[in-house]
Amino acid sequence: MDNKKLKELEANLWEAADDLRANSNLTSNEYCMPVLGLIFLRYAESRYEMAKAEILKEHSVRPGREFKLRPEHFQSKSALFLEEEARYSYLLSLPENVKAAGIKDKDGRDIVSLGAALDNVMSLLEAQSRQLEGVLPKSYYKFNDELLSALLRNFDNELLNDVGGDVLGRIYEYFLGKFAKAVAQDDGVFFTPKSLVRLIVNIIEPEKGILLDPACGSGGMFVQTGDFVNNRGMEANKKMTFYGQEKTEFNAKLCAMNMAVHGLNGNIASGEAANTFYHDAHELAGKCDYVMANPPFNVDKVKSDDAESAGRLPFGLPTVNKKKKEVGNANYLWISYFYAYLNDRGRAGFVMAASATDGKEAEMRRQLVEANAVDVMVSVGNNFFYTLSLPCSLWFFNKAKTEQTEDKVLFIDARNYYTVVDRNLNEWSEWQLRNLTAIVWLYRGEKEKYQELVADYKAALVEYALQAQSTKLAQLLTQTEDLQALQKSLADFAKEVQEEAKQAVEKAKRNEKKSMRAYYDSELAFIAEIAAVVEAWRWLVEKFGSEGEYQDVAGLCKIADKSEIAEKNYSLTPGAYVGVAPVADDGVDFGERMREIHGELVHLQKESNELMERIAQDLEAMGL
Repeated sequence: MDNKKLKELEANLWEAADDLRANSNLTSNEYCMPVLGLIFLRYAESRYEMAKAEILKEHSVRPGREFKLRPEHFQSKSALFLEEEARYSYLLSLPENVKAAGIKDKDGRDIVSLGAALDNVMSLLEAQSRQLEGVLPKSYYKFNDELLSALLRNFDNELLNDVGGDVLGRIYEYFLGKFAKAVAQDDGVFFTPKSLVRLIVNIIEPEKGILLDPACGSGGMFVQTGDFVNNRGMEANKKMTFYGQEKTEFNAKLCAMNMAVHGLNGNIASGEAANTFYHDAHELAGKCDYVMANPPFNVDKVKSDDAESAGRLPFGLPTVNKKKKEVGNANYLWISYFYAYLNDRGRAGFVMAASATDGKEAEMRRQLVEANAVDVMVSVGNNFFYTLSLPCSLWFFNKAKTEQTEDKVLFIDARNYYTVVDRNLNEWSEWQLRNLTAIVWLYRGEKEKYQELVADYKAALVEYALQAQSTKLAQLLTQTEDLQALQKSLADFAKEVQEEAKQAVEKAKRNEKKSMRAYYDSELAFIAEIAAVVEAWRWLVEKFGSEGEYQDVAGLCKIADKSEIAEKNYSLTPGAYVGVAPVADDGVDFGERMREIHGELVHLQKESNELMERIAQDLEAMGL
């Protein structure tokens, strides 16, 4: 299934599920876990069927004899063994009057509703996995059968029947992200944007060992790490050991489900005993190969005596209100923990309030810098979070720097580098993420990785040329020697397609106008996708060349040594080092102009769609 169709499927499934929620008068909190439980169940059966096929292929038996499948067979395939009554397909097969079917739950009690049947399924699944004990939702008995039946049919979309577990896992992620906004609005739950997590993982480059997230939330750091390791031909469960602490029980359940749906095993502590300010739940101080986290920012009223007794403070306590015996801002408690958990070769990457890079706690920053622990600092702009518009920063520690990076820190100011998702949300695209990571590669002297990225850009345009339905577009994509000229050609071509679309819809028959608009919308989206790749490629090579030579770029990146950092009172704010990008000689910032052109294209497409809609309405009013 291509990316466009998958996005459409995700959106359609979400729209249908959210409509059902709206009609049920349920809050997002009441609805979130049960819906995620259904997707989890759908995914679990998909993994079961794939694993079953592999197991039967590996275990041949004599004709006439049946091979008996057992739970341990499925454990070796990172899948759950599902009894017949624990399968999604079984629930779909139940009659409308479940009570009349005369079925019983695992404890021998009569099942009188579809909700009770679903609760029984969740209990059966929990019995198969220690990690899922007490995690899966078992409140379906509260839902009416009509709503549950509609939800079950919704996630039995025929397109899902032909896709594998990886795609279902992505759909689960999509729903989790959509619920993140809604749940956050309900009760302030805070989730880490995927693009921030991915940049942290890309820079940390986990390969094997212990990973701890002491503020693990819904487990995004674990999932992205698993993908990173698996995508390199290794098995994450064999190479990595995942540990998490999460005080909020609701988030901890999401984490366990999120890991299970991605086939990952983890040790997640939850509740007050997992409050990282006062507990090292897994006793991992000094033992971790990797630490990743997005802790809550600017927490106040942390009991200083209890925090000090709990340890993991190699640089001492941050500023304490001696009268109240409280740490007024816990940001540097977290920063100290992340450093303290690392072993002598450990790496850490975490999200932190932008304000923590400067101002108070200069002495703690001095100790971190003098310990040669600070490796990379990245400033992130506004609107990267679902419910907050505040900027943040990404910090990276490395206790085993190479000769190339010894006594140095790479500062990256990425506040003006992003893709607009909507009015309130920004993110880094796949190519933007790779570009930011490429700066770190060059800082580390890893030019071969940079050159592989440039080769990937070239390969991407070749693939787009093969997919192009327009001969003219395919020919344009062979002209990659001058990326600036290619960008201009793509913008001009998009305008041509817009004009062609207007005329085609005007001439189309009434019953063909909708499909005609859809066709041209798809073409314009395809061109916009290509233009974004070309823009990202040009952004990279204009700064660092085709072969990859690191250089400080005003307004973007700078490598500073300890003496420079000391001169700035140990500020770790990238903007204090990278400065401001110079204005081009012709007075035009090309990057800004390309964003304007992209905005113009989006506006033209919207204008075209509105015009087409008015034409269709006018024709309908005329009875044509």
